[in-house]
Amino acid sequence: FRFKDSLAEDLQSADLVISHAGAGSCLETLEKGKPLIVVINDKLMDNHQLELAKQLHRDGYVLYCNCSTLVETLQSMDLSALKPFPPGQPEKFASFLDKVLGFQ
Repeated sequence: FRFKDSLAEDLQSADLVISHAGAGSCLETLEKGKPLIVVINDKLMDNHQLELAKQLHRDGYVLYCNCSTLVETLQSMDLSALKPFPPGQPEKFASFLDKVLGFQ
């Protein structure tokens, strides 16, 4: 997609999502419970996307590859091996902030 206001409808109907490793794209997909293959852009300097993809893969939530290995990844993937992403707990962060800022 070049640009869309929201991918929510597309994510809802997807059986598999192939995406770059932007934090927003990864988290939105995983929160919807969709299997995710992250394709790394090898040309980025200080590639934080690679770090995120590797960590999510180590934790068992995504598969990752680069453009040249995408077909191989699709042919050999076992989506049943992926773990469900745990739901967020924003109340913990809010409680932490309240404590740090002296509201508790």
